[in-house]
Amino acid sequence: MPIGRLRQPGDKPFGDELPQQVALVGGQLRLSVNAFAIDDGDGIILIDTGASNAWHPTMGRLPEALDEAGIDAGRVRAVCFTHTHLDHIHGLVLADGRDAFPRLARLLVPGEELGFFRAEARLERFHGMAEPFEAGDRIGTHVDIVEAHGHEAGHSCFRVSSGGERILIWGDTVHVPSLQFDRPEVTWEFDADQDQARESRLRLLALAADDHCFVAGAHLDSPGVGRVVRSGASFRFEPL
Repeated sequence: MPIGRLRQPGDKPFGDELPQQVALVGGQLRLSVNAFAIDDGDGIILIDTGASNAWHPTMGRLPEALDEAGIDAGRVRAVCFTHTHLDHIHGLVLADGRDAFPRLARLLVPGEELGFFRAEARLERFHGMAEPFEAGDRIGTHVDIVEAHGHEAGHSCFRVSSGGERILIWGDTVHVPSLQFDRPEVTWEFDADQDQARESRLRLLALAADDHCFVAGAHLDSPGVGRVVRSGASFRFEPL
C-alpha cells in the first residue's frame, strides 16, 4: 500500500518523515489480511473472509488458509463481518463464483452498514440472509460485540471468552502495527471518520492492555494475534 495511506492529525499524509521502524517492501507498506475462525465444537464462526478475487490476489487466500489450519469450509455455520470493506466480505464467494461456505446458516453484518452490504452486486445471493447486529449483542454463549466505529460507520469488534481467557477480534483498529501502537493518533486514509477512528483505537488499545486480553487484527502481521501492553504514554504489541 502507498505510504500516503497513513494520515497524521489534521489529515496530513506522511512523506519522507516516516519513522525508521516502519519497514517498506519496494517502497510500499506491507498489509497483512487475516480472518479468524472460532470453533465452538459444533461449528465454526468465521470473522471476516478476505477479498477473494475482488482486489489484490494476495488478499484472497482464505481457502488455502483454512486448509492449512485443518478447517473444513463445510463446518463454517456463521460468518460475521467487522465491517463491509471489500477485503473483508468478498470471500463469501470463491474466485470461480461458487459459495465458499456451502452450509452457511447465519450471516451477520453491522446494522449501520447493511445498506452497504446489499449494494454489493456480486454478493446479491446473500443479501436476504444478512442479519444486522449492534454493539452489546451476543453470538452464542462465548462472543459479544464491542462498538468500534470510525473506520467505517458500523465497524465492530468481537470479544470471545472461553476457559478464563479473552480475545478481542478487532478488525481494522490498526493497519500498520509498526507505527500505530507507538503512535495511535495516526489514522488511515480509508477511515470514514478519522477522529472517531482515532478515539476508538485509543479506547480499544487501553481496553486490551488493562484487561490483559489477547487481540486479533485483520491487518496485524500474520498470524495477527498477540497482546497489547502499555509503554509510557503509548502502547506496544507483543505477538503471540
